[in-house]
Amino acid sequence: MLGAIIGDIAGSRFEFDNHRSKEFDLFTDKCFATDDSIMTLAVAKAIMETARSAGSGVVHDDAFYSVLGGMTVKYMRGIGQRYPHCGYGGRFHGWMFSRNPEPYNSFGNGAAMRISPAGLAARTLSDVRRMSGAVTAVTHNHPEGIKGAEATAVAVYLARDGAPLEEIREAIVRDYYPLDFTIDGIRETYRFNETCQETVPQAIEAVLESTSFEDAIRTAISVGGDSDTLAAITGGIAEAYYGIPPDLRKRALRFLDGDLRAIYDEWAAFTAEDGAIPRFRPLTRYIETLSKVESFGGWIGGEQGDGTPGNPMRMPVMGYQPAAMEFVEEFYRFAAKHPEFGLNDYRAILEKYGVDWGFDGMRGADVHALDSRCVLAMIMTVIRVDRFCEGVLSSAFEEKMIGKWLERLKEIDEASSL
Repeated sequence: MLGAIIGDIAGSRFEFDNHRSKEFDLFTDKCFATDDSIMTLAVAKAIMETARSAGSGVVHDDAFYSVLGGMTVKYMRGIGQRYPHCGYGGRFHGWMFSRNPEPYNSFGNGAAMRISPAGLAARTLSDVRRMSGAVTAVTHNHPEGIKGAEATAVAVYLARDGAPLEEIREAIVRDYYPLDFTIDGIRETYRFNETCQETVPQAIEAVLESTSFEDAIRTAISVGGDSDTLAAITGGIAEAYYGIPPDLRKRALRFLDGDLRAIYDEWAAFTAEDGAIPRFRPLTRYIETLSKVESFGGWIGGEQGDGTPGNPMRMPVMGYQPAAMEFVEEFYRFAAKHPEFGLNDYRAILEKYGVDWGFDGMRGADVHALDSRCVLAMIMTVIRVDRFCEGVLSSAFEEKMIGKWLERLKEIDEASSL
């Protein structure tokens, strides 16, 4: 959720004075939290209070959804009315102060700017769609409004669950928008537009072309248009994919007053208690799958020839099972998304922790005494070493070493949520 707020704050000074470059100061004294941040926090509050009222805990059952719409109305109006001049659209402002608030068939991008909490709180794809619809339909009940919010929430959910960017792109193209453009290709011609269908695709594309959380925000703002809302949508997805650097998080929270900060702090506590996807979940979700694999690979080839061009010598190569290769690919994605671990220097990390980077040394290490960085470095070591000493990775799988290391990461996640 904070990612959406950061995008909103960073884009606030460019909404009516577009800056079509990625070079700018992210935060200045001209930045402020707009209606995008206020309504994102209101949706988060509605989700929290619904879970408590319905008594459903982490299970989002029919009781949850029967309450969620009413709670969304209650908190968007109750919180929003305390900030009457933060940039609401005319129709939403009227709804917020109406005696009888009813949905008004809108497909404005306000449906998507506030939806990131649903993508973070949902437990399944079905859940995220139902939650997004319940939150959105109280105002933006036009099919394009529902679609824009759902596409954003689904992207947040997939990113949070460890999906690679290409998988997110495929899901959005298949179910929502074609994404048949690039940010560089539209930057000079894109103009201010407050509809979902002309804001959400651009915001999602900004994430898909990004290299970090901050780069995603800068890319979104560089598009122009409705800068704060576009960057808020981008920020919600980018946070779920990359996380937020601690210094940036700290700077952004200073823009929230005491009441808004209290809602954010409540959400941070709630998501931890409510089973938000742990940091190492993209890796630890493989524990069960890998435990069921009997053989991870085998040697292929190796026919001996006399070395002549017509009868060359063929060295055997290791052929890995799909489960092993999928885990390796996921690990590389995780390492790329988390440069703070510095896993390219895996050997230096192990030496720092006093772990012999040889196979026997890692096998004998007391994993329960090691932190996440060292555990990740051991996994990276066997993956990298296997490139010039084939069979190391297979042995690490079959001797349950990788499974043991993943269990340690799971322990670390569980301890951090206490």
